Amino acid sequence: MDATTTGLLVLFVVSLVPLLPTEVTILAMGVAAAQGGTSLALVIAVATAGCLVSDQALYALGRFGGRAALDRLSRRKKIAAGIGWLDGRLQRHPRPVLVIARWLPSGGTVGALLAGSLRWPMAEFFTASAVGVTLWTSYVAFLGYAGGQIITEPGISMLLSLGVALVLGSVITYSVKRGAKAI
Repeated sequence: MDATTTGLLVLFVVSLVPLLPTEVTILAMGVAAAQGGTSLALVIAVATAGCLVSDQALYALGRFGGRAALDRLSRRKKIAAGIGWLDGRLQRHPRPVLVIARWLPSGGTVGALLAGSLRWPMAEFFTASAVGVTLWTSYVAFLGYAGGQIITEPGISMLLSLGVALVLGSVITYSVKRGAKAI
């Protein structure tokens, strides 16, 4: 098995498991794509597939495990804050909120569990999840790709991409929290 295949396999597995560093893995594969290691479209497709399968499993867990799974997760302060933000908004604007939640820390995990526990129709959840996951994985992969295009040293381009992702993620999180306080 060559390095590209191994990298894509690792990306898929990391994308499947909630709370693993999916963003960092997608960034790294985006850098690899910029430097000719693999196709950017393939990186996005593999990450999207893994995250989509993960979302469906989390939805099922939320649907059949109810709030018990969320209660266990809410012991962590950041996840509890995400649950609080998402819970009320999913009732009013479910599809856009689920798409936006993907950019929040643990937002995809919490959103999928909440959607299942709220018993959203599966087709509606799948559509919102597919849109959110595709946009998010594309955004992260493009950040890695841009870093890999700007700086050819893989380690430095990865750090640059990660730094930009952290800044953008912080701005998005701050904006969402600020908007939530205004409501």
